[in-house]
Amino acid sequence: MFRRVLAGVAVLAAMLTLSPAPSSGASKEILELQRDVATLQDMVKSMQRSQDERFAALQVLVQQSLQAANDASRAVAVIQSGFQQNTRDLETKVVTPVVGLGARMDQVSTDVRTVSQAVADLTSMISKLQSQLTDLNNAVKVIQQPPASPPPSAGGTGMPGTTTAPAVEIPPMSSQALYENANRDRMGGKLDLALQEYADYLKWYGNTDLAPNAQYYIASIHASLGDYENAVREYDLVLEKYGDNNNKTKDAMYGKGQALIKMGRRTDGGRVFQDLIKKYGMKDDVSVKACDQLKGMGLSCGPRAAAPVKRKKS
Repeated sequence: MFRRVLAGVAVLAAMLTLSPAPSSGASKEILELQRDVATLQDMVKSMQRSQDERFAALQVLVQQSLQAANDASRAVAVIQSGFQQNTRDLETKVVTPVVGLGARMDQVSTDVRTVSQAVADLTSMISKLQSQLTDLNNAVKVIQQPPASPPPSAGGTGMPGTTTAPAVEIPPMSSQALYENANRDRMGGKLDLALQEYADYLKWYGNTDLAPNAQYYIASIHASLGDYENAVREYDLVLEKYGDNNNKTKDAMYGKGQALIKMGRRTDGGRVFQDLIKKYGMKDDVSVKACDQLKGMGLSCGPRAAAPVKRKKS
């Protein structure tokens, strides 16, 4: 653009130079015009030089920017290469051991399940052995009992100096058979017979591992028959006689709470449910059912601020 302006000024100057000699009146104006054109030429040349210098500087800056961009690209490539290498090293040093650890944890879980099953089998065997020892102990008591004296004579007196030994009661059958019969009758709807069989089991085998179960089923049968007062009493026996060392404690607490509510003692039943959740947390179906009961009563499932109510026999 500046070059076009400069060419136009040059053409104008040439035209003024080649124009015919002016008159004396106009010569002064032409001279001033020539001076102005010369000044304009100088200004245009100066602007051209300045523009050329700026363009050269801009060109240098562009080249420097391109060089910086190329350097940055090389630096990014180096960083990316280093990142990829670090990622590969991390996979080698961390991921592979973690995968191995996961495999070991799976193996440990399998071993724990195996041990748990073995412990359950051992517990079952111990329970059966305990029942057999109880049966054997009862048989030994029968054997050690002295024979009964002969019946008295017609006169009503026996032999002088002899006493009649009291008769020894013996279990009607083995502990396993008695417990299985009670369970079968309970599930078959023969509740009265099952009650008697569970009571006999507790009478003869009250120190075995299945005694808490028998006590719990007695309570649940009373509850199913609508005898909630006796049900609460029998549930309390599970909780007080056998403590927490049995698998029926939570079920007994839940059953007691239900029985109390059905007796119209909603506050007492709610407290039992809250005690259950406070003691065991929300970890199984029994606690969840207790929470549902509390929500249905408009109560909270959270722990109570008040101290737990001591359970008494109803």
